[in-house]
Formats: sequence, C-alpha cells, structure tokens
Amino acid sequence: MPASAPTPPSAPEADRTDGPIGAVQPARPVARRPVVRPVAADEAPDGPPCPACGTPNLPGRKFCRRCAAPLQVREQPAALPWWRTVWPFRRRVRGGSGRALRRTLLVLAVAGLVLAGFLFFPLGRYAYEDVRDKLGGTAEISPTGVSASAAAPGHPASAAIDGLTNKYWGAPALGASLTCSFGTPFRLVGIVVHTGVSKEPQEFRRGARPTRADLLVTTEDGKVHRKAVAFNDKPGKQTVRMGISDVRSVELVLREAAGQGEGRPVAVGEVEFFRRT
Repeated sequence: MPASAPTPPSAPEADRTDGPIGAVQPARPVARRPVVRPVAADEAPDGPPCPACGTPNLPGRKFCRRCAAPLQVREQPAALPWWRTVWPFRRRVRGGSGRALRRTLLVLAVAGLVLAGFLFFPLGRYAYEDVRDKLGGTAEISPTGVSASAAAPGHPASAAIDGLTNKYWGAPALGASLTCSFGTPFRLVGIVVHTGVSKEPQEFRRGARPTRADLLVTTEDGKVHRKAVAFNDKPGKQTVRMGISDVRSVELVLREAAGQGEGRPVAVGEVEFFRRT
C-alpha cells in the first residue's frame, strides 16, 4: 500500500511556525456570579407581635427585629377625674390607697372655702364699695332734721347746717352732741366740718373750737359706726373721709377743744355731708 502524503499544516499553525508571536491584549475581567445562600428559618412565628408593624418576635426581645420599635410599651395611667386636675388634688396615688384621706381632705377644703366666703365677704364688699367711691362722683346732701343735746343762747343747732360760716352752733361744754338726720338712706363718702366762730384768723382765735370729736353714724339696720376724728386748730374746712352705706343719721360728739374760757362756747361753724352719685 503506497504511503499517504503528509497533511499540510493549518493556517494558524503555519503562522505560529512561520512568524514571531506579538503582544496580546489582556482579557476583559468577568464579575463573579453571586452565590445564593440558604435562608435561615424564621424566628418563632407564633411569638408576640410588634405593636408597630405586627412582626412576630421571640419572647424577651425589647425591640422589634424588623422595625426596631420598642416591644415593652408602658401602660398609660387612667385619666383623672376633673376635680383631681385642680390643685391640691392634682397628685397621683396608687389605686385604692388613701381614699379615706383624700375624701377627708376634700371635705375639709370645701368647708374651708365656705368659711372663707363668710369671713371675707364683708371685706370684699368693703373693697368693692371703696373702689366705687374713688371712681364715682360726689354730691352734697342736706339733712332733713338737726338737733343738739345742748346749745348756747343765740347759737342753735340749725346754724351748723344753714350754709353760712359766720353763724355757728355753740356747745356750752364738751360732751355735747349735734345730730343730723336724713329722709332716705344714702352712701356717705365724706363730711366737711368748719370749726370756730369765723374763717378769719383773728376772729377764729377769739373763740373756742373743737380739736377732737367722735362721729357716730347710724345705718338703716340700726347699726352704729363710730369714728374718732381730730381737727387741725386753724380756720377753713376740714374733710373727713367716710365710706358707709345706708346712712340714716350722723351724730357729732365734741371731746376736746382749744381756746375755751368763760362765755366761750365751743363753735362749729358748718357741717356738710356728701354722698356718692
């Protein structure tokens, strides 16, 4: 059998044998494919659910494994009744503790408020009326009647309310009184008294004039309000501030005087009364 002819080399092999090998471009890097790992078994699907997302969690956990919300939520205290929101009952106490003490304190507090209302009601009314006296106007009111316990000849009690200061009521001695009465009750806010026989300084010094007296104010309910007043030993009007409601009569009782002597009665030139308008 004749010998077979040799097989000619392929083109690449011919190239490799025929010429030198040149530079080769590096290959493109290939990213590693991800490896899928098995998922661990879920944690106790029947555990306590999260109050925020509802995911079950193992017992004893403090935060949710999914949303990290706190699992142990504190109980909110029950709402207090309205009277417990007012001081001094605002304090919270354990349920069922001190009920008798709280009730006793409540009763005492109510009793104290009632007692304070009775005690401070007159004071509150006085403050209210005093503010009205200061903010309101005044007007003169004339007495409907006047009398004196004693009077010197020629100087009757009516001379003290006639609107003239050159005539006066003359008291023969200390302790004498002048009483002015009114037809309708009114709010007495002030009294103006002119002491002495005249407004002229020289004439004023020649007569006796009161320096201290008592004002006895009788109200419609029969109550008598007493106020001691002191007069300056000088001519002119002297104002006495008052603040009494439902006044029916005012009595002026002379206690001390200056310039007394034989034949010198204690002179009260004029007495004026003012009411609130």
